[in-house]
Amino acid sequence: MKKSIFPLKVRAIKVEQDLSTFYAVSLSAKTLLEVAYSDVMKAEVDFESGGYQLSGTQRQVQEKRLREISRYINRDDAAFPNSIILAANINESDGFFSSFINDSEEVSWRIEEDAHGFLLIIPSPEKVASIIDGQHRLFGFVGAEKNKLEMELLCSVYLDLPKPYQAQLFATINSNQKKVDKSLTYELFGYNIHDEPPESWSPDKLAVFLTRKLNVEKDSPFHKKIKLAPRDAKELLLNDESCTWMISTSAVVEGVLRLISSNPRVDSNIMSTPIGKERRSVSERSDKSPFRELYIDGSDILIYSAVKNFFLACEKIFWKKPEATYMTKTVGVQALFDVLREISSYCVREKKLSEQFFLDVLSSAGNVSLSDEEFRQASGAGRVKIKREILKSIDDKYLIDK
Repeated sequence: MKKSIFPLKVRAIKVEQDLSTFYAVSLSAKTLLEVAYSDVMKAEVDFESGGYQLSGTQRQVQEKRLREISRYINRDDAAFPNSIILAANINESDGFFSSFINDSEEVSWRIEEDAHGFLLIIPSPEKVASIIDGQHRLFGFVGAEKNKLEMELLCSVYLDLPKPYQAQLFATINSNQKKVDKSLTYELFGYNIHDEPPESWSPDKLAVFLTRKLNVEKDSPFHKKIKLAPRDAKELLLNDESCTWMISTSAVVEGVLRLISSNPRVDSNIMSTPIGKERRSVSERSDKSPFRELYIDGSDILIYSAVKNFFLACEKIFWKKPEATYMTKTVGVQALFDVLREISSYCVREKKLSEQFFLDVLSSAGNVSLSDEEFRQASGAGRVKIKREILKSIDDKYLIDK
């Protein structure tokens, strides 16, 4: 059996909705088995048989369902008009948005536009597409006749959709169609379909909450500047004419998350057990994230204030410079989050989280020339260069215990 040829370019239809923009595409079952995975299942090529083998932790009832779907696929009148929903550019290792994937043109799924419309570009067979809904439909092809692998399947592709929004989609879709086992929702996403009290929020759920707050609060430097996965330049145009730039939800969620957890997947797993439930259940896990204790103690207001005040200072020192407009792009904002992470231990220890404090810390960085072309790289390299230049200008006392 031949593998799909990459990079793969397929025609896409852009669909704009309130939650986020997605793209409707047609992909063969064979291609999807190569590039997609779920938290509990993935397919690997079996070179001896020329087909695929499933790996993962499936319950018996799910295996029975897969066999039933496989038999249906083998019929001459098999049809799957409903779409398989994918979240692209998500780490298979931890299920979260990956700046590494996002920064790599050799891995990252992206949209391009030509005279005929939109194209979805899938650069490689790397498994970076998380299945939000439709895993049984897809993995049913593993047990079907090999010629069925060429069947085209309708897909709805979200780019860089944060994990909590994946859970929201899954819960909404399935709760509207049929009753969903809560344990399955936990297993797939680490989320309940019902709202939870703040003390039960896992680190990634808190990170999304604070990101939303940064976007809606009028005194926030990110007010109306955070959008779900703005990948296309045209998507950066705002309804609010006073705004001139936007950043993706994923970039901000990732930045906040790294302040409170070094391994959000493990934290979520602990908190989804009967003995977990609350934040203090993760306190015994060693984690040197600078705002870790604030998270465990439920000091969400302090975490929010620190992030808000730090970026208010960044707004005055960096964002208003006409020669450094890339500081408001993903590479710049991620680098600034990296700087905040480096000085946060001092902030917590000395209880200094005000805007004025951050202005004092970053004041010397205002003289740093960040206009060189090397800082404009939309990649991890550009991010590291920006971070290093800013940190070199900061007094070493703020970097103790980093």
